Amino acid sequence: MPKHPKHILVIRLSAMGDVAMIVPVLQALNRQYPKVKITVLTRAFFTPFFRDLKNVTVFPADVKGKHKGIWGLFKLSKVLKKLEIDVVADLHNVLRSNILKFFFLGTPFSQIDKGRAEKKALVSGKIFQQLKTTHQRYADVFEGLGFKLNLSNPKFPKKAILKKEVQELLKPDSKRMIGIAPFAAHEAKMYPLNLMKEVIAELSKKYTVVLFGGGKKEIAILNDFEKSLDHVISVAGKLSLNEELDVISNLDAMLSMDSGNAHIAAMLGVKVVTIWGVTHPFAGFTPFNQPESYTLLSDKNQFPEIPTSIYGNKYPESYKEASRSISPKKIIEKIAEIV
Repeated sequence: MPKHPKHILVIRLSAMGDVAMIVPVLQALNRQYPKVKITVLTRAFFTPFFRDLKNVTVFPADVKGKHKGIWGLFKLSKVLKKLEIDVVADLHNVLRSNILKFFFLGTPFSQIDKGRAEKKALVSGKIFQQLKTTHQRYADVFEGLGFKLNLSNPKFPKKAILKKEVQELLKPDSKRMIGIAPFAAHEAKMYPLNLMKEVIAELSKKYTVVLFGGGKKEIAILNDFEKSLDHVISVAGKLSLNEELDVISNLDAMLSMDSGNAHIAAMLGVKVVTIWGVTHPFAGFTPFNQPESYTLLSDKNQFPEIPTSIYGNKYPESYKEASRSISPKKIIEKIAEIV
């Protein structure tokens, strides 16, 4: 291990929320070790996440194209070696990143402990307690390389100045802006859409509501919400990721599922209210720097097996709409309380 590493390769290839969770940790690293250079190996699409960080460069990994398979990873390692990397911080710890570390033979590395055993115990019901957060697990990786990090007292970027065309899309008025991201990778992590429409309709009486999502089906649903309600604007499919980040940075609050949008808003210092279906904050995926009171949980008396899985992909059929046990009134009151 070099006594004072000057250049760290950080590996985290996916998923969106996990990549967004790196940002507050790298902000802390930036502030506490300002002379250290960081190269983040991730998907090109995620590059805008790191735009406000100093000494951070994104190296795009094309794992479905030229960097696919063992040969592709070998070619990738040859290019990365030319960057004079001192140490490797593996925040992913999957087969692909392990192969890449093998090709970096001799380069010191530290890799994330995902806490699989305790997460398995949490899901099986053997324990029900707060596990280490993903942000802290990331910080532990850097500590393994000699960079002890303090994640308290974070600093966030200033609100972005919106482009003229983005301002026109938002139809700005004097109302505060509430972002809502109603979708998640798995249905059991989502708040039922009929109840979500009630929430949107009620909030739109007092605030401008900005809807976020992606994919044809989601965009169609959000466009329907926009057409049927006043003061509701869907930006889904209409903006680049950079522009979406600009909008999110200007929100007064974000309402999200246990999903990527929650972590994107949190990395920008926005207040985030999260709705939890069959997953639970105890697994360590609470958005960064958000009070416990901002998490709205399904009724565990009614659904005692929660969390049924870490990622929300496994659950009894009767738990599919567990979050229906959270009333629209409770969500609306929480937003009003924090805004």
